Amino acid sequence: MPSIEVAWHAPSPVRGIPNHFKENLMALTTLDPKTALIVIDLQKGIVGLTAAHPIDGVVKQASALATAFRHHGLPVVLVNVDGGAPGRTEQSRRIGELHADWAELVPELNQQADDHTVTKRTWGAFTGTDLGGHLKKLGVTQVVIVGVSTSAGVESTARHAHEQGFNVTLAIDAMTDMNPEAHINSVTRIFPRLGETGTTQEVIDLLDKRSV
Repeated sequence: MPSIEVAWHAPSPVRGIPNHFKENLMALTTLDPKTALIVIDLQKGIVGLTAAHPIDGVVKQASALATAFRHHGLPVVLVNVDGGAPGRTEQSRRIGELHADWAELVPELNQQADDHTVTKRTWGAFTGTDLGGHLKKLGVTQVVIVGVSTSAGVESTARHAHEQGFNVTLAIDAMTDMNPEAHINSVTRIFPRLGETGTTQEVIDLLDKRSV
């Protein structure tokens, strides 16, 4: 398998979202009848990288969301990355020859036959893939996006979803970044302009509420 270059920042001990930023975040309002979950890059080669938040917790929350979406008969999209955009960048890190299972999804996601899988070769899951057409064909009008990393794959996918007319929700406790400052910037400054932010439990509660 060829080597891949990924954006890289040195890890930092900063964790979570500062209180003065939290005040600007609002709870989720609603989920459309046809909402899909998009899980970004929770794969064996990525979850082994040093992240700003415990990756086990991110995987656990994403798995809970996938289980809830399947329970309610809603689409689940599992995305992995197996390449990178060819353009030159100032900041990158060559991670060398990749293990054969580098792009395999983590087993905790409990991939099901009905899940739609997307392999991307850029940050965003819509670029050069069938994701947009697949969601439109299913009548999806809203997406919930989680995964790694917040400022790259998640944010790029959220930007493209917003531009294509989807309502966007981001479960911020089901994502992390290699750079905590980049995570905070996306969550507090970018995501509120693309959609709504909330927690895994808030999304699940909205799903359950619709079934009552």
